[in-house]
Amino acid sequence: VHAQERFFEMDLMRRQAAGELAAIFGKAALPLDMEIRQYRMRARAREFLEQLPPDQQALLRAYRIGVNKGLNALTVRPYPYLLTRTQPVQWVEEDSLLVIFSMFVTLNDPINKRELGLSTMHAALPDALYRFLTAGGGSWDTPLTGNPLEWPPIPSVEDFNLRKKDVPALTNGIEFDESIPGSNNFAVAGNLAVMTNGAALVANDMHLTLRVPNLWFRTRLITLDKHAPKAHPRSDIIGITLPGLPAIVLGSNRHIAWSFTNSYGDFIDWVRVTLDPDDKSRYLGASGWQPIRRYQETIDIRNAPAKEITVHETEWGPIVTRDHDGVPLAMVWTALQPGAINLDLIKLENAHNVDDAAQIAQRAGMPPQNFIVGDKHGNILWTIAGRIPLRSGDFDPRLPADWSNPATGWRGWLSPVDYPLISNPESGRLWTANTRTVAIDQLAILGDGGYDLGARSRQIRDSIFAHDRFSASDLLSIQLDHRAILYVRWHALLMETLNHPGNSGLYTQVKNILRNWNGHAAVDSVAYRIVRGFRQEVIKTLLNAYTADVQKRHPSFQLPRLSQIEHAVWRLIEEQPLHMLPQSHDSWDELIFSCMQQVIANLQKQSDDITARTWGEKNAAHIRHPLSQHLPEWIAKWLDMP
Repeated sequence: VHAQERFFEMDLMRRQAAGELAAIFGKAALPLDMEIRQYRMRARAREFLEQLPPDQQALLRAYRIGVNKGLNALTVRPYPYLLTRTQPVQWVEEDSLLVIFSMFVTLNDPINKRELGLSTMHAALPDALYRFLTAGGGSWDTPLTGNPLEWPPIPSVEDFNLRKKDVPALTNGIEFDESIPGSNNFAVAGNLAVMTNGAALVANDMHLTLRVPNLWFRTRLITLDKHAPKAHPRSDIIGITLPGLPAIVLGSNRHIAWSFTNSYGDFIDWVRVTLDPDDKSRYLGASGWQPIRRYQETIDIRNAPAKEITVHETEWGPIVTRDHDGVPLAMVWTALQPGAINLDLIKLENAHNVDDAAQIAQRAGMPPQNFIVGDKHGNILWTIAGRIPLRSGDFDPRLPADWSNPATGWRGWLSPVDYPLISNPESGRLWTANTRTVAIDQLAILGDGGYDLGARSRQIRDSIFAHDRFSASDLLSIQLDHRAILYVRWHALLMETLNHPGNSGLYTQVKNILRNWNGHAAVDSVAYRIVRGFRQEVIKTLLNAYTADVQKRHPSFQLPRLSQIEHAVWRLIEEQPLHMLPQSHDSWDELIFSCMQQVIANLQKQSDDITARTWGEKNAAHIRHPLSQHLPEWIAKWLDMP
């Protein structure tokens, strides 16, 4: 069924991970292939396949046979191959592991650009300013265990004085983008649930890219026992599958229901590689000078000669890029480590309680995820699914480090007994939304891979603590909650700014729009769009001023995702220290007013009638088929969603 309904999408996922898209799309896909081919994922998939237990190898063989049988049974090949005038290539066992690799690429940052940006900032900024801009949390934190973190103090005038600094003029400032492929999952224990006969309730909403066709494939698997009546199946599993894999990714087997969100732990590190000054083919490893391993990779390109590239690898991983000072960097990524990928996830299909499910999830070879599970006995549990690296040595994993000291680096995998785990909390409630989940002592285990601001988690937590009893529809209403609680104080700040005397008639109109806002991120809301744009403009203005030196010294610098920057910026707005005010403004009030003017001006560029500039106009969905951008509009419109 996967092959007959989704083979082209399966094909794209294996090709994305293997760096083989150019064979279909030609030179346009070559940069993507060259970037991902550095990780040699097809070669690793073959190695990992041989390391799987015999039953999992047998499952992949059976799946391969079924996929190819289904594909060959079609009277005509899937239509994307007709449009591209190509032929589908038969499925092999390693391709399913490449599909898992593709999820690592989706859920992790395959070029780890966040830590590259942090490294550049760390080297160029005063330490107090760096810590103030990049801290790990504050008052919005909503972890499952522990308290909110304390945000560092504002740098002193001695540490950083923007008023006396010759800030370079920036022709193209950095863009502030805090979008994050996020999800949420939450659960309530059986004693809080109604109409479940004591079973727990689990909600999950995985916010991966919307695409045509959908990434996930709804599936129900019923296994019959030939010795029992069909009215009593041996198993009945309902959920979603990922075409390319023979497994229910998440769902329920009528004993448990399980769910995932991306954990955004730190599962990629950069290693600063010291090359031998007399022989650049050698590097200093943990046991002395080592030869750099070289692998030749051939990238097939449709309608063009093949491209040959050389991959350079160290004992830690491939050399992928250079640090801000030119030092080569090798990537250490959980996805590339032996034991990182397996099919243990399928064992959840036969788990009978949350404790069994946790043991399975912790050993599963998959991108590390927040795992929330409930069972029919009313129990609920949270832990991390997927393998976690065990770090040793005194180094900051958010920054590139020298691992030539044998005591520094990764020492295999964390033992499941040391995984953070919460079972049946006293409150009977669990929640995650891509934010920090654990107390500061356990954060060192998971790391900070750019986890999200706690605002979404707080909204979910507060909602599930606002009721004593829950039905399934109650949890659905929480998933559909579009109150913009994060923006309430920004709305108040904007109203205060608009109340200044001497404002024009236009600002009176804006004030009227804002006065009637109901606090929701609604499709027809102009106010939400203004408030949201205002917040982003203030943050972008300040970050451009504070990183101007970085941008001047490193023209290719890209601002890393600073998910917690809300804490820093709001403290500046509250305390308004003069030495942190950009020189182009005379006061903090004037900066805030200027940001508001810029937002209104941006809306007016589209039309003088700002009452038509709704959030829905900006936040429209453009759900496209992967082929449509390569085809004429009259064909593309039949492939894309409206």
